Amino acid sequence: MSKTQVNSDLTIAFIGLGVMGGPMTGHLARAGYDVIAYNRSPERAAKWQGVWAKEGLDVAFAATPAEAASGADVVFTCVGNDEDLVSVTLDTNGAVEAMADGTLLIDHTTVSANLARWLVDSCQKKGIDFVDAPVSGGQAGAENGQLAIMCGGSEKALARAAPVMDCYAKSIVHVGGAGAGQTAKMANQMCIAGVLAGLSEAVRLAEAAGLDMDKTYQAISGGAAQSWQMDNRWASMAADSFDFGFAIDWMRKDLGIALDEAKRLGLSSPVTALVDQFYAEVQAGGGGRRDTSALITRLPQAKKD
Repeated sequence: MSKTQVNSDLTIAFIGLGVMGGPMTGHLARAGYDVIAYNRSPERAAKWQGVWAKEGLDVAFAATPAEAASGADVVFTCVGNDEDLVSVTLDTNGAVEAMADGTLLIDHTTVSANLARWLVDSCQKKGIDFVDAPVSGGQAGAENGQLAIMCGGSEKALARAAPVMDCYAKSIVHVGGAGAGQTAKMANQMCIAGVLAGLSEAVRLAEAAGLDMDKTYQAISGGAAQSWQMDNRWASMAADSFDFGFAIDWMRKDLGIALDEAKRLGLSSPVTALVDQFYAEVQAGGGGRRDTSALITRLPQAKKD
């Protein structure tokens, strides 16, 4: 269930019903908003339509992003990458052209900071407020309404966006101007990559030493080594289970964006670059759709006597 129940006259459009966008759309509908959704894949749209119908939620569906955005007070986007976001916002039948003066666009896609800045310029020309608001917390965070949302944009735009996003947020932080949310998400993904690389090696060490994996987790998770990844991925990594969560394909996309931005800023990011190449190895072996914790699979288990 959504955390927040509201009585609102706002009409919400949500574009992109993936593993993140679908649950977020459901939270908005449960909170009492009038929601119209769009997804490029009719099959996925039909899947969510069936899920929401079983809950008694009345979510309308549009044939194009423009149709979804027409008449909406707030438009959300949550798609795959820069190209996808341009397609659903700025291309023919995109949302921006159909949005009215005074409306609000909130983008939850992880994209380049340059695209976020381009979008805010395009929106300003039409009198549309814009917030770049990438999220962290994965599929579970979206389903449970526990997402960390990092936001870029004006104070005015965030003041409008925050109450609507609250129904699926654990935290909402205004980082700075347009593109700042995306840059914060890059930092977030760099941190996750480094943690998972170390965690992979730690799990393999504990296994090779014949330690009790549950007790080892209990021993080290209570100290400075504790992290979200350790709490949520130690057991599944030890069990060689990766068919869930945030796909390596998407992580490599995100790390590529982060490395490009670091280069633009004249920075060296050797750890991120190295882990990205480790992920490339797993991806080349057919693991691109597995959870990011499948990074451990590139490390062979010690042979047992």
